[in-house]
Amino acid sequence: MRIAGGGWKFILVLLIATIVLGFAKWWTFMGMFCLLTLFVLYFFRDPKRIPPNIPGAVVSPADGKVDTIEIVPHPAFPEGKARKVGIFLSIFDVHINRAPSDGNIIETRHKSGRFLNAMNKDSSEANESNLVEFKTPWGPMFVKQIAGLIARRIICDVKKGDAVRRGDKIGLICFGSRTEAFLPLCSEIKVQMGDRVQGGFSVIAQMPAKEKNKP
Repeated sequence: MRIAGGGWKFILVLLIATIVLGFAKWWTFMGMFCLLTLFVLYFFRDPKRIPPNIPGAVVSPADGKVDTIEIVPHPAFPEGKARKVGIFLSIFDVHINRAPSDGNIIETRHKSGRFLNAMNKDSSEANESNLVEFKTPWGPMFVKQIAGLIARRIICDVKKGDAVRRGDKIGLICFGSRTEAFLPLCSEIKVQMGDRVQGGFSVIAQMPAKEKNKP
């Protein structure tokens, strides 16, 4: 089982604590920390994902449950609006974020904020977040990484100017969170509320065959 790079710090700390407790013969606490270490190993798993070979397909930027599908105001899009797909990640979901489409990173923007429960829709605007802007053949797309009540660390592994392919890993959110994708209005949403999706694999939208812009 592959482990996400951002998880090794947590795993090593727990592993050392487990060993120390074992030497101290505090067996109950050692058992608890051993179980916690195994859970954290599971949490930071990094499964291989192969995006579907479908022209114009937009893949999910995260694992989890679709809890928002709506059209929202967004000044970065030509129409002044975007299609928003929100995904809630429980502590049992893979927490690696992925690129929804081929493109180039225009910029990343970190915003400090609160740590409301990620199931709370207000967390989208109130919580600490990181916004990744992509330039794609169909214009801009955005992925928003949002911290939750337990998640207190957002890792972004891409920077301005990077070229990415659909399904590439772009970051990680630690311990329960939400991720949102903002897509052009010309996209056709392929998921429904309550659907379970896999980052880098599940198709959440389909773009038109005719490209509007060149990356």
